[in-house]
Amino acid sequence: MKGQMIDFKGNGESYQGYLSVPASGGPGVIVIQEWWGLNDHVKDVCDRFAVEKFTAFAPDMYKGQKTTSPDEAGKLMMALNIGEAEKILRGAIQTLLANPNCTSKTAGVVGFCMGGQLALYAAATNPDHVSACVDFYGIHPNVKPPFAQMKAAVLGLFAERDSFVNAKAVESLRKVLTAESKQHEFHVYKGTDHGFFNDTRPVHHRESAEDAWKRTLALFRNHVK
Repeated sequence: MKGQMIDFKGNGESYQGYLSVPASGGPGVIVIQEWWGLNDHVKDVCDRFAVEKFTAFAPDMYKGQKTTSPDEAGKLMMALNIGEAEKILRGAIQTLLANPNCTSKTAGVVGFCMGGQLALYAAATNPDHVSACVDFYGIHPNVKPPFAQMKAAVLGLFAERDSFVNAKAVESLRKVLTAESKQHEFHVYKGTDHGFFNDTRPVHHRESAEDAWKRTLALFRNHVK
């Protein structure tokens, strides 16, 4: 089941994203890229959601740019304009929920690496339209989600050997969500590294990725209707 690139609007500006739709439609999920860009792996994740009967949409946060170089990916991530990122995410959520194939009144958001932090940000800045959020080892030093206004249930999925999002960072996020009385559940996968879900990377850990996928689907099935 393959999706397609489509155009959409965000605060009057034009952007692109990858949309994958199940045959009979389904609840909406926003998929947010890693720091590499909107590559084939992210598109494949959308297609996997469509197989599971979700309407999945991945906005292109880099506006056409992507890379396989860690140095270049880091530069693209740090160059991300947070104000424009908010417009892109808001426009993507509105586009998804308005799509006739989307059967839910709210959306779920899931993101990986940079996208994990942006998923939290999207949930917090669109509280009436996002009811569930999955953060796969999210990191971006300039993205500060306004957690106080978030209504979404949060699932955090982290790697034990993550040098970017270490145990201290995970505990800090847990404390913030607890202090704000936000519904959340965290899982740290032993023996895994940052990016363990990405099956195109050497750090991929199949068993952990499969468990994380099941937990992600369960959260969305319970909270995105």
